[in-house]
Amino acid sequence: MTERTWENTYELTDEQLEQLEEAETLMERMDLSGAEQVLLAMLEASEDCIPVLSNLGHLYGKHLSEFETAVEYYDRVLEIEPDNPWARDARRRYSRYIGRD
Repeated sequence: MTERTWENTYELTDEQLEQLEEAETLMERMDLSGAEQVLLAMLEASEDCIPVLSNLGHLYGKHLSEFETAVEYYDRVLEIEPDNPWARDARRRYSRYIGRD
C-alpha cells in the first residue's frame, strides 16, 4: 500500500482503506452492484463507520437515484457527526428530490 498524504481522521484499518478504495474504483467503473456489496459488507462489520455511510449515501444518491435511501445514510452520518458539512449538504441536495427539506 502506498504512503498516504492525508490524515486518517477516522482511524480506519489498512483493510478498511483498501476496501473503500476498491468500492470507489468499482463506482468509477460503473460496477455499482460490486461497490454496493463491498460497502454493505463493510457496514455490517462496522455499522457506525462514517466513510462507509457517506460512500453509501453517494452511491444511492448519485449513481442509483435512490434518493430516500441516500438521505437515510446521510442522516446516520449526521447522528454520529452532527457538524459534518459534506453530509449535511448532500442530504439537503437529495432531500429536495423526495420533498423533504
